[in-house]
Amino acid sequence: MNTVKKYISGDVAFKGITLTFALGILVLFIAIIASLWHESLPSIHKFGFSFLSSSAWNPVKDDFGALISIVGTLLSALIAMLIAVPLSIGVALFLAELAPDWMKAPFGTAIELLAAIPSIVYGMWGLFVLAPLMAEYVQPALAEYLGFIPLFTGTIMGIGMLTAGLVLALMILPFIASVTRDVFLMVPNNLKEAAYGMGCTTWEVVRDVMLPYGKKGIAGAIFLGMGRALGETMAITFVIGNTHHLSASLFAPGTSIASTLANEFTEADSDIYLSSLVELGLVLFLITFIVLGLAQLWLKRGQPGGGQ
Repeated sequence: MNTVKKYISGDVAFKGITLTFALGILVLFIAIIASLWHESLPSIHKFGFSFLSSSAWNPVKDDFGALISIVGTLLSALIAMLIAVPLSIGVALFLAELAPDWMKAPFGTAIELLAAIPSIVYGMWGLFVLAPLMAEYVQPALAEYLGFIPLFTGTIMGIGMLTAGLVLALMILPFIASVTRDVFLMVPNNLKEAAYGMGCTTWEVVRDVMLPYGKKGIAGAIFLGMGRALGETMAITFVIGNTHHLSASLFAPGTSIASTLANEFTEADSDIYLSSLVELGLVLFLITFIVLGLAQLWLKRGQPGGGQ
């Protein structure tokens, strides 16, 4: 009887501890929102909803708007996802299905080590190595062959929205590739062997068995990378150009919410300036929360599958 009571009391204590941790996360989330909202009140009262649609950013006149920073954040993340997602899935497929056994471990470790590189190192590499390559080779080639598209026109400088997207893509690729590889490794061998036994090629097995089985896990990996891309600060600050200007060209410099905060927070010399920067942080917090919340909703509505 005493043993039973001991187990029951242990279960109750364990449940209480885990509940406390869970509630602590919720309290922390609410506290962050409340703090950002309170510090943003002067800006909210002055600009209202026009803060989200205004492209103004003039510290001298205390006139601020978030539109350019929001566009820069979303556009750089979109470029990164368009580049990183197919590359990550290709890397994951190679490591999980095609690579010889002697290659899987070192290559897998190398991919995971890329995720451990500090973001400021990516930023410095982007500024001193990637940006000159973009200015000398990539952007001139794009302008020559795709110059009829407004996205690939304008002054060639090396830095800009396209370079920022490439650096972000390199940063999020290890996260997406590592998770996607683990999802592919979870596909039951009997499913793949049955497909091969029916005469399917490797591509058909990947397309008709592995991708459908692990689609929810792959989607989770993609949204994990998207969350990282939306909030990245130092790497993108080095190469995006940090200019509050809207342009249709991907060669043009721009800015993001995170890079604006990193560059200007210590320089805010008025209450409304500081409050506007805090409101930018609140906007970024809400964008990330909404994007990842919609992703979770979409994943829950999907059909049950593997790799969850």
